[in-house]
Amino acid sequence: MKAIVIGAGIVGLATARALASRGYSVTVIERSRQAAGASVRNFGMIWPVGQPAGPLYATAMRSRAIWKEICTEAGIWHQENGSLHLAYHDDEQAVLEEFFAANHADRPSLALLPKHQVRDKSSVAVLEGLQAALWSSDELIVDPREALLKLPAFLAEKYGITFQFGVAATRVRSGEVHTADGHVHEANTIVICSGQDFETLYPAVLAQSGITRCKLQMMRTQAQPANIGASLCAGLTLTHYKSFATLPSRAALVNRFEKESPEYLRHGIHVLVSQNQAGEITLGDTHEYGLHHDPFDRTDLNQLVLRYLETFCLLPNSEIQESWHGLYAKMPGDHAWFLHHPEPGVTILNGLGGAGMTLSFGMAETCLSPDGTAS
Repeated sequence: MKAIVIGAGIVGLATARALASRGYSVTVIERSRQAAGASVRNFGMIWPVGQPAGPLYATAMRSRAIWKEICTEAGIWHQENGSLHLAYHDDEQAVLEEFFAANHADRPSLALLPKHQVRDKSSVAVLEGLQAALWSSDELIVDPREALLKLPAFLAEKYGITFQFGVAATRVRSGEVHTADGHVHEANTIVICSGQDFETLYPAVLAQSGITRCKLQMMRTQAQPANIGASLCAGLTLTHYKSFATLPSRAALVNRFEKESPEYLRHGIHVLVSQNQAGEITLGDTHEYGLHHDPFDRTDLNQLVLRYLETFCLLPNSEIQESWHGLYAKMPGDHAWFLHHPEPGVTILNGLGGAGMTLSFGMAETCLSPDGTAS
């Protein structure tokens, strides 16, 4: 049985691995010379704490296990450094305490830490005014630029997956993928993981799905003199992730931000801090939704990120050496991803939003039945 996966971002690579592990002969077709989209323009965070209890948290933890296995076997740098959510206001503390009460029985990785224990987890967390901290040991970091560069070679060697980079798929029909070089590739199963390219393959299907694009702005500092410890975030992050969305105490927190800092909510800003193997810190990010985004980044939005960063994290070296923006596909509402069969043997798998690194490997296992068909 033959399968073709279109797209070599993290969703495509996870899908290719899942198909190959089920006995398929898999070819991955990627229009770029190497992955250059959202899969390399992120924090490298595998972030189960952001997923709500139930199937999505289980999917995230399955992804984490696969990431750890692959990174260990392929020699890809990774760090199991966990995460800290820091609270400096009563409403933020209330959300953390409610989240802990609702989840700690099923997530033994969680703990509420008093201020004096936070320094053991982070050398850069601001302790002045700190009221509470939620510790989670689930979170794992990779360097997405390194990981996405090394994964194809590893998957080719271990699973026999064939990669065709620099080849654009221009048309798909049942059993066939047509590419821009004039070739027609045949396969029993075709999975389209084309990220934020909605125009090339099945544009009418994607237009009807409600899927949209998110533009995010991010930055990276110069290397720090030492490892900073856990990945960090603070109150704004409690307004962003689905794991906190249904907590009754969250409403008061959002109301305060709407009154005191509406520009942060208007631009979808919350601030995460992760460190790579070189000691550099990745910071961000903003979230602006719509089908069209201009190519120009806004310095004022980056300044908002940096201003909020200083309220909970003081880096030894805060000099910015890089900034960039990314675009990813996102489904509206509570949909975790978009899965659709436009015709027999063809599946569109897309729309994981900002959770691609966290969910993709587990999602591919979930979405593919034992015989390799998408479900």
